[in-house]
Amino acid sequence: MSYDLLLKNATVIDPSQNLNAIRDVAIQNATIAALSESITDPARETLDLTGKILTPGWIDIHAHVFAGATTWGIQADALCLATGVTTIVDAGSPGWANFLAFRDFIATPARTQILTFVHISGIGLTYGPIGEMTDIKYADPERTAYVVHTYPETCVGVKVRISKTITGENGIVPLQLAVQAADMAHTPVMVHMGAGIALSDILAELRPGDIVTHCYRGDGDATIGDTILNRQHIIRPEVHHARQQGILFDVGHGGGSFLFETAKKALAQDFLPDVISTDIHSGSINDPVYSLPETASKLLNLGIELPDIVRQTTTAAAAAIGRSDHLGTLKIGTVADLSAFEIREGEFQFHDVRDNLEIGRKNIHPVLTIRAGKVYRPESLREERDETLARAREIRALTSRRFGDLGWTPSGT
Repeated sequence: MSYDLLLKNATVIDPSQNLNAIRDVAIQNATIAALSESITDPARETLDLTGKILTPGWIDIHAHVFAGATTWGIQADALCLATGVTTIVDAGSPGWANFLAFRDFIATPARTQILTFVHISGIGLTYGPIGEMTDIKYADPERTAYVVHTYPETCVGVKVRISKTITGENGIVPLQLAVQAADMAHTPVMVHMGAGIALSDILAELRPGDIVTHCYRGDGDATIGDTILNRQHIIRPEVHHARQQGILFDVGHGGGSFLFETAKKALAQDFLPDVISTDIHSGSINDPVYSLPETASKLLNLGIELPDIVRQTTTAAAAAIGRSDHLGTLKIGTVADLSAFEIREGEFQFHDVRDNLEIGRKNIHPVLTIRAGKVYRPESLREERDETLARAREIRALTSRRFGDLGWTPSGT
């Protein structure tokens, strides 16, 4: 038999098959055609990946890629394909009212597979500076559920952000409405845990399979209890109980939701994240997130073992969004989404959202990405990626200033 692409001598890590060994992988018609110790059949293209790590394509379940339509949105393709990410999930940038625009102009044309959580706010995250759930009239469980149920090829669940600044006097009511919508659509909820609302109140509303994002955020209010740690820096009992009930905890780094101090204390108590994601957006892509491998490298240097890192970005991520039958795996017949990396050793600087510095000794460095059988290399995407970063800086320059602080007046006045 002849193949389209043959990958030789890679260290293949595939948690879905309990595999961590040197293997060859063959691709035909954009699917995994063979995986074994040695494949000798010919191929139109053969790549020697000796010394490289080959995994299922990485999945980022928390990002904001509704570019041009929201203040958070970035262009996904170059960023993903240069960094081993084959599937990226928008965490609620579209609501039911603008979902079709997201599908038609963002998801469908993309080379990367783009999925989304649909926000319980009908307008989604169109305008970042103002909390989308301070006015509860924007929440529409029935229409949200209808969209999620009607477009399962793109929609993976319902998103809601819960914090004092986002929901105002509505408290956890938007979460209750999001759960109502998710119940109707038979999908999970992803909830942003933020400042000013007790985490115990959030967890009490969730069901098995729901996702709490920003699990390593810090700077909480100890009198309220809005982080996973209590006053004594111990994981809260209700957090352990939630995990036992099947509720998932996601990193969701972002521009304000990952502290080394919180992560270290949680990891010291064996509280690992279920999923590693970036929460990459216009305000975090240039600093401090950069990419999913960069985020994963931080956790690698904090002590999470590489096989767990791979599981949290592939198999576990696919399961969290209900796609484990065809994503996050190298099983024969599944789509040929793969990521190749090398672990570089040296001295690397990593920062959290408060610019705290950690020096790491290892860095996960992307070598190539294979999306639906097509090979992408970081160097070939450099110009396109630079444009993505520049566009994000442009958006950030507008949204990071307070009203009246632009210093702009019309010409001729």
